[in-house]
Amino acid sequence: MSIEINNESGVDVRQEELIKLVKHILTAMFIHPQTEVSIILADVDTMEKLHIEWMDEPGPTDVLSFPMDELRPGSAAAPTPAGLLGDIVLCPVVAQEQAVTAGHSMEEELLLLTTHGMLHLMGYDHREPEEKEEMFGIQRELLSSFLGKEAPRETMK
Repeated sequence: MSIEINNESGVDVRQEELIKLVKHILTAMFIHPQTEVSIILADVDTMEKLHIEWMDEPGPTDVLSFPMDELRPGSAAAPTPAGLLGDIVLCPVVAQEQAVTAGHSMEEELLLLTTHGMLHLMGYDHREPEEKEEMFGIQRELLSSFLGKEAPRETMK
């Protein structure tokens, strides 16, 4: 597995936990072990620029995902072939604000956002109610199995 993290946010983040989480998700979703994922921790200004450029929405956001090879979850019998899953951009400052509102740590919020971003890379979405129910259900399952406890509640917009 190639999981790269580039912290450009100026915020101290426990990167090893994010790497462990991504490995857990790739394994749980039967994604080939040679799949590549990149995580960028961005400052507020960069995140706002990306949010405007790619989503045409003002202000910074918490997470953006940029899928590359359109890999989808596999199965034990047919894992996904190796490829470039894509990039996740996280904003720790926004994550910290959301964590305070949700009543958990910034680290837990970043784990939630990373899981959310990973699911977007694998083609999941939450525009429609049934899509949201499926995606957020998988998100809770993945986080709970990683943490060994109930996952933090969603604070996603």
